[in-house]
Amino acid sequence: MRRSAALVGQVLTEMARRVEPGALTSEMNRVAEEMIADAGARPAFKGYRIARNDMPFPAALCVSVNDVVVHGFPSEEPLKEGDIVSIDCGVELDGYFGDYAYTFAVGEISAEKAALLRDTKQSLYEGIRNGLHGRRIGDIGHAVQSYCEARGYGVVRDLVGHGVGKRLHEDPQVPNVGRRGVGKKLKAGMTLCVEPMITGGTSDIVVDADGWTVRTADGSPAAHYEHMILINRGEPTVLSSFDSIESVLAEKGAFIPSAETVLAET
Repeated sequence: MRRSAALVGQVLTEMARRVEPGALTSEMNRVAEEMIADAGARPAFKGYRIARNDMPFPAALCVSVNDVVVHGFPSEEPLKEGDIVSIDCGVELDGYFGDYAYTFAVGEISAEKAALLRDTKQSLYEGIRNGLHGRRIGDIGHAVQSYCEARGYGVVRDLVGHGVGKRLHEDPQVPNVGRRGVGKKLKAGMTLCVEPMITGGTSDIVVDADGWTVRTADGSPAAHYEHMILINRGEPTVLSSFDSIESVLAEKGAFIPSAETVLAET
């Protein structure tokens, strides 16, 4: 799983180089598919099906711009100055899955969008800190929810994080809302994807006619950060990493959302 996560990190790092005004996300997806194939892996999202929709997902990347929360399609529409774009990538390598996401600023973004990115990323680490052996799934969701709602954000309830391993989506579900001490007990050895999906307005969502693209119901911007974690008897281990992504962003002079609580990413 570390190898699968590392490959996702390589793809997202390349996407960090390419995110800029005028970039075509369709071309970014083409590059991602090529990188995944060259590594001897397969894109986990391409061809994936969900119960509500007979249409398989058409791409290796979920590319979600502005009010799109998750599951956006790569397109021929250029990214614009001031956009924010979540890029989510999943791979299967040697029978194990890697899956994580990062939301990028496209050029200069508004103060409101910058705050949304910072607070969503921080909420990810608040959730991860509660991924401890003996605690409950509700402890993770409560940490994300309380952090974000205290700052006036909407926390999407209809979409969740998940277990990950030999399948892309495994039990348990990992909601971004919850109550302390409620839900499945966390045990050492569990591997989870924690992924806050946070909006600048309502928590309500709508789904486009394509059956995949999830938007905020009020058109407010949304941010999405995701890490893969391993539950231990001590502090959880973050199997994925934003380090190389943010190294590229720093080289470009691009916006990097800060996070006060950063666990070791390995």
